[in-house]
Amino acid sequence: MKEIVVLSGKGGTGKTSITGSLAALGAENLVLADCDVDAADMHLLTEPRVQIQEDFYSGKTALVHTEGCVHCFKCQQVCHFDAINVIDGEFVVDPIECEGCGYCYQVCPTHTIDMKKRLAGKFFVSKTRFNNTLVHARLGIAADNSGKLVTKVREEAAKIAGQEKVDYVLVDASPGIGCPVVASLTGANLVVLVTEPTVSGLHDLSRVYELVSKLKIKTVCIINKADLNEDMAEQIKGFLQEHNIRLLAEIPYDIKFTEAITIGKTVVEYDEIGIGKLLKESWKTVKQILNDKN
Repeated sequence: MKEIVVLSGKGGTGKTSITGSLAALGAENLVLADCDVDAADMHLLTEPRVQIQEDFYSGKTALVHTEGCVHCFKCQQVCHFDAINVIDGEFVVDPIECEGCGYCYQVCPTHTIDMKKRLAGKFFVSKTRFNNTLVHARLGIAADNSGKLVTKVREEAAKIAGQEKVDYVLVDASPGIGCPVVASLTGANLVVLVTEPTVSGLHDLSRVYELVSKLKIKTVCIINKADLNEDMAEQIKGFLQEHNIRLLAEIPYDIKFTEAITIGKTVVEYDEIGIGKLLKESWKTVKQILNDKN
């Protein structure tokens, strides 16, 4: 089983739309993992039927019990995050402000503070309309530890891929270079970078490639909307050549890309002979690269 991560240095490049198209092409021979847990939207293209749903707990939140509290104010005094307030004579912890450090718990003389597990989001395993498995999640409002949730999604996807005996795990990663991206890249066999011909596109491509290169993962690239700025597209191709990154495809700007999204379809379904053909060739090349033993 090989793991493919589709990644972009910035949002808005078409990364998720391209991942959805590859998922449609791979169909039953892959498990799809939506690791963009902060803004998960793969379900918009895949119509998942949820089979498993679990709460995801990560980190802790302080809880002050009124009974036994002597109002010494020590908890409030030591809280660096101003998360403990007195309301109607009771100490109340703001769960959004609380960082779960446990300092208040340590100093409480009457032991009337508990550290409770924090509900950080939801985790799902579903079947898509392509008849492959989608592992996805939704991070809670103001919740942190998205890297841990990404790790759970990726590990569960790999586990299911082994059980279903499919050839690939296809990961839609968060944009950027933060903790969720690092968690998505762990154990990957191939990274498909998606960029666009803009100044910020090239800048963020270089940043994300710096991360990928440090992890020594084989890398290819797709330039989306390549004909919008031909000069920038040439600069990006120069960057790819300099770093020995294979160019998979130059996808032209086409309104059909947006039209497909608005009706909940992937572009390979909506435009089979245009962009769809380019992505079919890209998927074929990805499989060849992964199967190359050299």
